[in-house]
Amino acid sequence: MSDHLDESSYTSGDARAGDRPTGGLDGLKKYYRHDLLSGFLVFLVALPLCLGISMASGFPPVAGVFTAIIGGVLTGLISNSELTIKGPAAGLIVIVLGAVTELGQGDPQRGYRLALGVGVAAGVIQVLFGLFRFGRFSEFFPLAAIHGMLASIGVIIASKQIHVMLGVKPEAKEPLGLLAEIPASVAKHNPEVALIGLVCLAILFILPNLGSPKFRRIPGPMVALVLAVLMGKYFDLEHEHFYSLVPPDYFRVGPDFLVNVPKSLFDAMVTPDFSGVFTPVGVKYIAMFALVGSLESMLSAKAIDLIDPWKRQTDFNRDLAAVGVGNTLAALIGGLPMISEIVRSSANIGNGAHTRWANVFHGLFLLGFVALVPGLIHMIPLAALAAMLVSVGYRLASPREFAATMRTGPEQLVVFTTTLLTTLATDLLIGIAAGIAMKLLVHLLFHRAPLDVMFRPQVVVQTLDEGKVRIHIKGAAVFSNWLGIRHVLMAHAETPYIEVELSQCRVVDHTVLSRLDDIRRDAGNSGRKLLITGLDNHQPVSSHPFAARKARDRRADFLSQGSPGEG
Repeated sequence: MSDHLDESSYTSGDARAGDRPTGGLDGLKKYYRHDLLSGFLVFLVALPLCLGISMASGFPPVAGVFTAIIGGVLTGLISNSELTIKGPAAGLIVIVLGAVTELGQGDPQRGYRLALGVGVAAGVIQVLFGLFRFGRFSEFFPLAAIHGMLASIGVIIASKQIHVMLGVKPEAKEPLGLLAEIPASVAKHNPEVALIGLVCLAILFILPNLGSPKFRRIPGPMVALVLAVLMGKYFDLEHEHFYSLVPPDYFRVGPDFLVNVPKSLFDAMVTPDFSGVFTPVGVKYIAMFALVGSLESMLSAKAIDLIDPWKRQTDFNRDLAAVGVGNTLAALIGGLPMISEIVRSSANIGNGAHTRWANVFHGLFLLGFVALVPGLIHMIPLAALAAMLVSVGYRLASPREFAATMRTGPEQLVVFTTTLLTTLATDLLIGIAAGIAMKLLVHLLFHRAPLDVMFRPQVVVQTLDEGKVRIHIKGAAVFSNWLGIRHVLMAHAETPYIEVELSQCRVVDHTVLSRLDDIRRDAGNSGRKLLITGLDNHQPVSSHPFAARKARDRRADFLSQGSPGEG
């Protein structure tokens, strides 16, 4: 979700020609060559990420593979999202690990089974979200707070995995303590383990940035994994022993530095414990799994729709119900929660996928690997998986995220930073709540948005001609009243021409402008037109095209007392 996806990067001259590919049996017969190849290439990327995400979440490594198999084979057939890849995601690591830790109270295995019970309950709630069409509520959250939440997740992931990559077990448990302990871990790193981790990290950062497109298409995680296995063999990590580079300093290596997996797929399956579902901690994590997971999944699916070469539209309620079904089944057999995952989905498009069968094929390749050669997984050094997660954490919280947020306006950076720091100091729910509260304060105190329209917009619909309407929004158009504005727009979704008139708004925020542009794109793709007018008298807070706009004078105040056609 935090990746800035360039729509033009995945479109081609012939991609939009002819009928839009669909994922039925006809699509399988017609496009299986494209989807089979893409499914295999995505499998190469997904396998190490699934293992690493699962390990970082406090689940057995193979649990993430279970989730990706179900996300591909089952969820891929239920959803109508043609190009998204379903599976475990780094964005949920913090929540899952928190559930295992708090529910287990020092017993990781018990915490794992209790977290599975919570996962089943959250999956059922996601199915209900989809059935009752709650997908629209994902649009309530301000974009800066969402990106701040993702950046905080990136920092937390990196703060934990850097120590694993260096072969050191830290004393701290919380993110701020883990960050403070990084210099100490660097000083006492295990040289052989750290070398494996650093080589893998270098590959993951260098390979995608090489000039040749051929090199950029090589799956970096799989290259890093193969090299890490060879280095692990060379250093004989399978057998416990001590070594020294400069006596008298000795370092230990052994099988506990490798991925631990059961002998068979059935041995890895674990049933959930539902005794924690109705406890305060259980309810807390059910809410976090269901809300944050649903939000991330829908935003990721929306981002992938924007770069779909055929501009197909996901039914987000159906997709949410499909993810809920997948999460319920995954938790019942010991798997992680899943979402529509943006990195693997964008790779799916880049590899030439045409339909949802690519997702199904990627799941089948994963199933075949763990069923036929599970012993190969045990050869993977933990440091390699940790390096992959450090690179994921860096992408989520890279300096570019801060710079991109600042470009949309200084108030966006305030909300972003508030969410980030509060999450690091507390947890995700409090962090996102702090971001929302800060955004409201910015609108009320600095943008002088009218309090009476902050949650319920003042909207007047004016019919111009047959097939044309003008929608006047008065007072303010901000994230907190966007759902009301969206409801009016969706009521006229089939109208050929819609004009959204904003001259009577004292403030129009970044979230609303960005989402209006999404609707404008959707309308254009279906042959309709949405025009945004009335911003000539508004001052943008930055040069970004979707920067918040404030009325230059008090004109918006007295305009709101006039008739819809005035101004």
